[in-house]
Amino acid sequence: MQRKFANIIIDISHEKVDRPFQYKVPENLKGQISVGMQVLIPFGKGNRQRTGYVLELTDKAEYDIDRLKEIAGIAVDRVSAESQLIQLAWWIKERYGSTMNQALKTVLPVKQVVKAQEKKSIRCLIGEQELAEAIETAHRKHYQARERLLRALQESPVIPYEVIRGQMNLAPATWKPLVEQGIIAYESQEVFRDPVGALNIELGKLQLNESQNTIVEDFCHSYDQGIRNTSLIYGITGSGKTEVYMEMISHVLEAGRQVIVLIPEIALTYQTVMRFYKRFGQRVSIINSKLSPGERYDQFERARQGDIDIMIGPRSALFTPFQNLGLIIIDEEHEGAYKSEGVPRYHARDVAVKRAEMNHASVVLGSATPSLEAYTKALRGTYKLYELKERAKKQSHLAHVQIADLREELKAGNKTIFSRILQEKLEERLAKGEQTMLFLNRRGYSNFVSCRSCGEAIKCPHCDVTLTLHRDGRLVCHYCGHTIPMPKACPSCGSKYIANFGVGTQKIEAMVQKMYPQARVLRMDLDTTSKKGGHEEILSAFAQGDADILIGTQMIVKGHDFPNVTLVGVIAADISLYSPDYRCGERTFQLLTQAAGRAGRDQIPGDVIIQTYKPDHYSITCAADQDYESFYRQEMAYRKLLHYPPVTQLLTIQFASKDEDYLTRCVDYAFRQIQGMEEATEVQLIGPAEASIYKIHDIYRKILYIKNENYDILIQIQNKLEQIMQGTDWCSAIQIQYDFT
Repeated sequence: MQRKFANIIIDISHEKVDRPFQYKVPENLKGQISVGMQVLIPFGKGNRQRTGYVLELTDKAEYDIDRLKEIAGIAVDRVSAESQLIQLAWWIKERYGSTMNQALKTVLPVKQVVKAQEKKSIRCLIGEQELAEAIETAHRKHYQARERLLRALQESPVIPYEVIRGQMNLAPATWKPLVEQGIIAYESQEVFRDPVGALNIELGKLQLNESQNTIVEDFCHSYDQGIRNTSLIYGITGSGKTEVYMEMISHVLEAGRQVIVLIPEIALTYQTVMRFYKRFGQRVSIINSKLSPGERYDQFERARQGDIDIMIGPRSALFTPFQNLGLIIIDEEHEGAYKSEGVPRYHARDVAVKRAEMNHASVVLGSATPSLEAYTKALRGTYKLYELKERAKKQSHLAHVQIADLREELKAGNKTIFSRILQEKLEERLAKGEQTMLFLNRRGYSNFVSCRSCGEAIKCPHCDVTLTLHRDGRLVCHYCGHTIPMPKACPSCGSKYIANFGVGTQKIEAMVQKMYPQARVLRMDLDTTSKKGGHEEILSAFAQGDADILIGTQMIVKGHDFPNVTLVGVIAADISLYSPDYRCGERTFQLLTQAAGRAGRDQIPGDVIIQTYKPDHYSITCAADQDYESFYRQEMAYRKLLHYPPVTQLLTIQFASKDEDYLTRCVDYAFRQIQGMEEATEVQLIGPAEASIYKIHDIYRKILYIKNENYDILIQIQNKLEQIMQGTDWCSAIQIQYDFT
């Protein structure tokens, strides 16, 4: 009979989780042990019994079988939060094509124990009469410092150590004799760091409107019946999705379960946390990249020990070790930040659905501009669709949107980056004391070339994406490799006004201050928010009216609610439209719609000015009309025509090497191997093509694209290719990454 072996880690809290130990699976436990399970194992020279977690089951022994020890048994508490996370890591490994070690480092992000924070204090151990006598003794012997301490203990029997050392300025020599006499006790208690615990909290609850209440009642009814759907709330900007989330959360908490709330950007943390804290108080915590290692460690420990019920944060918060998870909410689910850029290249939306399935929990997605993937699943019935088509505040209406054609501005002699209508509206707001947000639509990683006369950008004739200008002066398609030299005139109209397009927030800030010296201006970008608390500081100042104009990139237009903002200006709507990505139209529409939703969110009507060289593009016109359905129809027609997701599934395989010739040979070999696979007979195989940035840190990168409607076929191709490449010695130095879309 074939032997089974298990690779096991001993302590998942240790920094080096990539050190598994292999054990034999005894005959009596075959079929009972699975990935993630806690087992009892003999460990070390003395065979001391320890608890471990099964990472992997295999038929292959990595060492001499006679030297391998056997698993002693299955732990009683075998279904812990950590067990589930290890099972989830295995699923991520299988689905997204990574190693188990890479997946483990994703789902177990806090692996290094950080020194605990201590809360020190002095406590009085004697009664009032004895304390009065001790004060009299200290006074008689002229122990002035000791007398001050004892009198303070009359007012408060427990005094924090920082008060004694700080405000009272008392050294340990003052109070140590009192400890020896049994009059006082020095106490030290470990406490968790709370990154938002000092907030002034007022618990409150908002009254829902009819549409919001209908969604909440339907969700709660299904939840109570044990139905755990994945739902999509498609609600226009300002429709009150957050209030709906909070009612759902309240219902789940009443059932004794916990909740994870994912947000796409650290910039959302301040306002989002404020709203949740006002409703749920100290049972809320946050995770984000700005926290110190100690703060991050403590938040996961608080969740593990049951001290909190709600965790708010970006995609890493998805792996919070809640023991009884009941609901995962993904706000602004369309955001690209939910897709990991590192290996494994997982999408938080899909992993959330899997984790919810493992916990018999629900998933709620929310967006004013749902991703095409989510909305398509909702239309097909895979997700349950809820809609909010009106703003929550009855006195609030969608802003009036105007499109400024920058081609016409140039013809009229306006060579600034501000259209005439935007300048006019900006002056009006400054005169009225109302606030303005100027949004630079800048998502791209690389520059594109466009004509300022006709507005056309130079595109690849084969892929319908813009060509990217490289430093050698050539324009290159990053999907198929098509390349042309940089033209001296526009291929469409012959104009000489053709150039690489690019403008930054600092340049906009300088121009605003020059044109409107009286205006108070704040800028929010990576430079101004690099320090801890930078986002909160800027957003708080703007919310309190300390500035007239807020300038920034996409981080300023997502989820924020500023009642006095009545004007939003989009400086260059075209930039994201021309990024070399088939999703560029979708992302442009989403950004512009989100930007338009920031204006007029209270009683004062709002205006939005979208500046563009392509005023007729459907992404821009649909965003101006706040018409998601129309955009969805046109974008899906484009996806169907070119076989892009969600119409089909896409596997991207990236190869990287420091040796360019070596890389080329390896990619060509992989291409031929895929062509010879039985599964590849019906797939569309494209490439190899150079990556959008071909060379980074002296490493060259090439890509193969594989399209097919059946996701399982792509998984099979990936698994086969992985085995082939691992068994090929001359390809061992090549780095290979798999990305499923």
